Amino acid sequence: MRMVTTLSVLVLGIGGIGHALVTGLDSGIGRIDPFKDMKNRPESGHGTNILLVGTDGRDRITKQERHKYRLGGAPCRCTDTIMLVHISADRERASIVSLPRDSYAEIPAHTDMTSGLKHGRHAVKLNAAYAEGGPALTVRTVEDLTKVKVDHYLEVDFTSFMKTVDAVGGVEICTARPMKDTHSGLDLPAGTHRLDGGKALQYVRARHVDGAADLGRMQRQQRFMAALVEQATGSGVLLNPVKLRQVSTTALNSVRADKGFGTDQMLTLGRTMRGFGPASTEFTSVPVKDPSFPVRGVGSTVKWDTAKADRLFRALREDKPLTPQGVEKAPSKAKVVDVAPKQIRVQVYNGTQLDGLGSRVDNALKATGFDTTRAPRNAAHRNVKRTFISYDPRWDRSARSLAVALPGAELRPVPGQGPTLKVTAGSGYTSVTPVRAETPRARGAFEAVTGDEVLCR
Repeated sequence: MRMVTTLSVLVLGIGGIGHALVTGLDSGIGRIDPFKDMKNRPESGHGTNILLVGTDGRDRITKQERHKYRLGGAPCRCTDTIMLVHISADRERASIVSLPRDSYAEIPAHTDMTSGLKHGRHAVKLNAAYAEGGPALTVRTVEDLTKVKVDHYLEVDFTSFMKTVDAVGGVEICTARPMKDTHSGLDLPAGTHRLDGGKALQYVRARHVDGAADLGRMQRQQRFMAALVEQATGSGVLLNPVKLRQVSTTALNSVRADKGFGTDQMLTLGRTMRGFGPASTEFTSVPVKDPSFPVRGVGSTVKWDTAKADRLFRALREDKPLTPQGVEKAPSKAKVVDVAPKQIRVQVYNGTQLDGLGSRVDNALKATGFDTTRAPRNAAHRNVKRTFISYDPRWDRSARSLAVALPGAELRPVPGQGPTLKVTAGSGYTSVTPVRAETPRARGAFEAVTGDEVLCR
């Protein structure tokens, strides 16, 4: 989840910053060699692959921060989040793949860095690779699973994440419904929010706001990453040398990276990514076949869909986009709602003497994605002024989502009506507001979305 911080490294040079500004920044980076003595590695593909790892290290968190942001537990010294970032060879696209931390993995033979004991190949959860063998074993395990060669390794912690978010001025996220997680301390009402570093940490750590657990959390992390890229590229930070150096120093202060990812590499990457932004990023997670795959001695693991995962990682190796090109996207200014329009069945009634009003409303709702009957009817009363929505209280979330598309419409509960919502258009009707679900429908074989599709609009 703190991988969002290291994404800042990728956008440091977007404005074409010079060597004088960057020189010295990497002195704050802890250097490691996760590739030492590695053999039988996958072949290099096109583009650059960066393994982003977030540990649960909290050594530099103050007592006040530990209490306020629910960080008092003992760290497990393991990776809490793992992502593969693929930068295309033409530097016009970043493909970000989340690897569930509880993924079933067979860890390569190694020597445990804590006990010194030698272990053969055995089954674990993916995040255990770091606990047993640190960055080197993590890289080996990820390469073994994905057959993607890792070119660079970046690792961050809680402190770097919070300070980086604060340095860029906070990040804006939106949620269609209240989000509350007593474990992380997250408590957000529905709406749009600008999160500071501490609140942002709670948002990306939250696992108990719905039944999706880690898989839902990965989607929220991806939305946050897209928002961070937009904030960094659209706020003027990259064009202000003083502010840029402040943000860069903060972001890199607690980062650990391989010895080969230094000043020159950052500059090269930055100079060729001038036009990089949310629309240039695409997000997905490894396709999952079984989210609760039991393994003796390990527990419940996340079992990948091997066939789909193989196609996904082959696309990364071959430097191909994960989202289909030329596919029509949801309206960029669509308002976020709790329930996807395609899941809401609507019957339209014309409550006025205006000919064709029912068809106009039906067509407009259909155009924004609602499942209309395509057979509008005349209402019993034809003198309605204010549009109203009749709905069964059991489908109240759907009703509230539909109401967003019909500003000013009145909600009228009708117990027992059933799942179909009824819209009676009044003379005050003007237009339908485009809406979309909080998590847009994934597109393409790998269920990937671009960053601009998950931003607040």
